[in-house]
Amino acid sequence: MRIAIVAAVAALSLAACASTGGSRPAGGAGFSARGAPAVYLTAEQAAAFSKQVERDLADKGARLAIVFRTGETRDMLPDGISYTHGAFWTFVPISLDDGRVINGYAVYNLYHGDGKTLAMDKSYLHQDFPIDFVAPSAVDDVAVIVPTPEMQRRILAIMDSPSYGALHVEPYSLVSNPHDIKYQNCTEFMLDIIAAAAWETTDMVQIKANLKQHFRPTKVKTSLIERFLAPLAEDRIKTDDQGGTIVTATYESMAAFMKDNGLLKEAYVLRRAPAGTPS
Repeated sequence: MRIAIVAAVAALSLAACASTGGSRPAGGAGFSARGAPAVYLTAEQAAAFSKQVERDLADKGARLAIVFRTGETRDMLPDGISYTHGAFWTFVPISLDDGRVINGYAVYNLYHGDGKTLAMDKSYLHQDFPIDFVAPSAVDDVAVIVPTPEMQRRILAIMDSPSYGALHVEPYSLVSNPHDIKYQNCTEFMLDIIAAAAWETTDMVQIKANLKQHFRPTKVKTSLIERFLAPLAEDRIKTDDQGGTIVTATYESMAAFMKDNGLLKEAYVLRRAPAGTPS
């Protein structure tokens, strides 16, 4: 029985938003957890990589992009899933501690609670910076979705309005079903914002109805016993929003959806440049 429960958590907890991975302490380094320490990149490497991503987005003229990282090595991830956390990166004026204002990218995340100040099966929205996003990466790449200019404009308009917070569903599941309204994880939240911008509605019932027709989620491969035991072993895993197959939103399924519906400018994987590469 214990082996089955461990297998359930391993299979399911790697499928959705992550900081550094389900095998590490959940309070600071769990999936969608804020403030996870770097475990693969050094501080200098993380700083250089975050600047590389910023330069890449700026060179493309992206006012808004969706960036994905993984806090686990690929051999630890379920088939078909390459990244475990995603967030909106927006180009905005940033106020520094010394009073100066510079233009740069800010990162807008959905995180789950730390189990102390907020239950781990609840989530909240939080803004941090590229270095915070890149530091927990366990690999040398991130994935990027750049929406069309019109979609960037629409998403930014939502983010600058009360609708952004209103579309957040606090109950959290690592493998939330993107066709169901009951839970969210980081990728489903972004998908709901994208859908709201695409169909120009903030009615969540209508958003989910549209996604059922147009969005094909990623299937998470699990056995029947894993499916039923996982919620007992991990508070962040909920499966009562799922049907016959466990499904969730991922970089791959979101990029395909945006491409198929004319919402995508480009989607690509950006590899970390070797040390000493000219900027």
